[in-house]
Amino acid sequence: MTHHTPNISVFERRESEARSYCRGFPTVFASASGSEMTDEDGRSYIDFLAGCSSLNYGHNDPDMKAALIEHMEADGIAHGLDLHTGVKAAFLDAFETHILTPRGMDHKVMFPGPTGANAVEAAMKLARRATGRSNIIAFTNGFHGVTLGALAATGNAYHRGGAGTELSGVTRMPFDGFMGESYDSAELLDAMLKDTSSGVDAPAAILLETVQGEGGLNAAGADWIRRVAELAHAHGALLIIDDIQAGCGRTGSFFSFEEMGVTPDIITMAKSISGFGLPMGLVLVRPEHDLMGPAEHNGTFRGNTHAFVTARVAIEKFWSNDGLQKDVARRADLIEKGLQTVADMVPGARLKGRGMMRGVDVGSGELAERICARAFQNGLIIETSGSEDEVVKILAPLTTPDEILQAGLDILIAAAREETQQPRIAAE
Repeated sequence: MTHHTPNISVFERRESEARSYCRGFPTVFASASGSEMTDEDGRSYIDFLAGCSSLNYGHNDPDMKAALIEHMEADGIAHGLDLHTGVKAAFLDAFETHILTPRGMDHKVMFPGPTGANAVEAAMKLARRATGRSNIIAFTNGFHGVTLGALAATGNAYHRGGAGTELSGVTRMPFDGFMGESYDSAELLDAMLKDTSSGVDAPAAILLETVQGEGGLNAAGADWIRRVAELAHAHGALLIIDDIQAGCGRTGSFFSFEEMGVTPDIITMAKSISGFGLPMGLVLVRPEHDLMGPAEHNGTFRGNTHAFVTARVAIEKFWSNDGLQKDVARRADLIEKGLQTVADMVPGARLKGRGMMRGVDVGSGELAERICARAFQNGLIIETSGSEDEVVKILAPLTTPDEILQAGLDILIAAAREETQQPRIAAE
């Protein structure tokens, strides 16, 4: 087949300059199935981006698709605000049966709107309402969204610079490992909270990701997470875990914190919670903190009924047993071996992340971006992460067959070899 340059002129002519992912993958996609995407020219690409972890179960899962088509053909509710519907009840029943009850969790489920930023905004408001305090403690390299409340908790200077106004109400503290492996930032947090002259106002909540997705795949240790949880409760603050990117099995278990011995007061979810890539956000909140009045936090599209249909299937299909969790553990080992091969080519490179939320820090954003661009030329969709885009990041669907996963890793390894061995002309 003869490949031609896709016609992307309409996007360049008419779409806002705010577009981002498409700049690194300059083709026009036409279809997708499982762990592969196909462009208009018929060329297939292995997908190691998966909608930035919105497609943990792959593209167009056949069972979710069949359920959604059946719902639509029966003129099922598409948009229902927050009205009661049968499919919403079915989702809540499935979530309660397969997720909450087995984990001993009594959290209420709030539907804040269709995005992760919606969920974070609602979580911050709930914590402030519950405690009567305004300050939120967030962490270096955290990424929680780009609406103003969530952006205040986001560390990234580029995104913060887009606000155009003061971002307030958040105190930044160093994440686990930010000051080096020998530095215990939880002890610093403890000291700052204990000392009434530290300048840190008593917090409403401590907000964190157990693995910082956009911040460079920084994975906090279980001991550090437990210590932060203890500090939150000792100082009258709520613990909010943002599981938007790290949840829904991405690190292995459904929630990223399950084996850490903590139960957050509030959990935010989005991305893969719908299972199918449909917009849906959730806030899980302990009943005693469920204090919003009717419509006090709302959103026109908080009732995306199509997402309830696919989310129920995702929960029943993948979380009624431990099969997917075992698959993730095995595939994580394959990913680790592949990334180690890449790391061995770059002096000082190191592996980052947990489960199937993994990457390799190659020490240079320029090198990481060259590796990803070369990989795309050879049929792999993969992105970077980190404050300087220095991490080559793998977010393959959790359901990726081993042979496709290995084929993608082989493309990545070849791209890294080409870019690390290729001589570069020094700038004059």
